Amino acid sequence: MESLSSPQRTPAWLVAALVVGVAASVGSVLLSVGMGLRACPLCFYQRTFVFSMTAVLGVGLALRREVRPGALARLALPLAVAGLGVAGFHVSLEWRGILECPAGLLGLGTVPLQSLLAHLLLAGLLVVGAARGPEGRPSALAVALLVALGLVLAFACVRSAPPLPPPNPTYGPDGGRILLGCEPAVTP
Repeated sequence: MESLSSPQRTPAWLVAALVVGVAASVGSVLLSVGMGLRACPLCFYQRTFVFSMTAVLGVGLALRREVRPGALARLALPLAVAGLGVAGFHVSLEWRGILECPAGLLGLGTVPLQSLLAHLLLAGLLVVGAARGPEGRPSALAVALLVALGLVLAFACVRSAPPLPPPNPTYGPDGGRILLGCEPAVTP
């Protein structure tokens, strides 16, 4: 087993997860501050999970002499899975016509869809990291329990989210709906 005091090479999955986490965090702030969009409760939960996971990875990377990469992945994995669960529910509301959500950065999909993709990538990278590391492989049961913990957190967030206000559509000069955040769908 490698000593904690010896220098460790930073694994590629850790750098990739941190880059994705920072990009998702910055993107989230740009949506609110730069584009003036209002985050709904589900958006706030996703934002909180990605900010927290990014902080865990960033601190872990800064302390890489004291924190093993596999252990770091196991700490961050439930946060990424929880964000993924909330984002998946959010996208399902959108696809079922219950919510209308604005376009995300660069107009590439909606905000919840971009969050779903970021959390999916993060969870995938962290599962890889949780299954690797100089300290040995954790059991499949340990990784499954961490994923289950993330799903429990997602379920708790979804169940406790306050209801959205009733539809109050805003229309532009061309008659198209202007979305300043996720809003209940307007039925004709």
